[in-house]
Amino acid sequence: MIDKKYFEKPFWGVPRMTDWLRENMIPVNEKRVARIYKLLDLKAIAPGPHTSRANKKHHKYPYLLRNLKIDHPNQVWATDITCIPMKTGFLYLSAIIDVYSRYIVGWSLSNTMSSDWTTEVMKDAIERFGAPKIVNTDQGSQYTSNEHTSLLLSHKIEISMDGKGRATDNIFIERFWRTLKYEHLKFRDYKTGIELHKHIQEFMLEYNNERKHTTIGKRPAEIYFASNAA
Repeated sequence: MIDKKYFEKPFWGVPRMTDWLRENMIPVNEKRVARIYKLLDLKAIAPGPHTSRANKKHHKYPYLLRNLKIDHPNQVWATDITCIPMKTGFLYLSAIIDVYSRYIVGWSLSNTMSSDWTTEVMKDAIERFGAPKIVNTDQGSQYTSNEHTSLLLSHKIEISMDGKGRATDNIFIERFWRTLKYEHLKFRDYKTGIELHKHIQEFMLEYNNERKHTTIGKRPAEIYFASNAA
């Protein structure tokens, strides 16, 4: 129950989750809920430092996903950048997730966060899987850049952007980062970018094709390709 509710309310801490469980006739105390949070490695998401910075001169688009029923693949893609510490420095990872199926349609590693890089990742995903109806991002300068928005608009893709400082708007890709970092990268020591790339590639293949998603109960590839074929 906690894991499912956390997906809906990732900004809830232990006290609020405890209250909700009690309201649903589950007699628990905060201490027990705190232990379960620790066991599941859950943390309340709050606005914090971002890997991307906004450019005040760039046009910002409204958030389109609020109350939207997402019921098929390529309806909504979400994309973001995360930072991965290395033995000597760090690298950046960009990924694009199909929100309905949770299938990762594109990803790339880089030592910079340029708009050219994020645009190329999106371009490759569109060429491979077709254009989605909506792409959701944060308000980082990579995504508000002319290169990135022009690519989306040229494919008649609607642009959706998180509210400023709202980490929960892009919860689908945020939760994917948590899975990647805490289940696959946390206890490894990467000395080179090539080694990191290999391990991420292994994880992506497993995530898309082998493991069942806890919320949807099926493998992302099963849902993505079955629905597209239908």
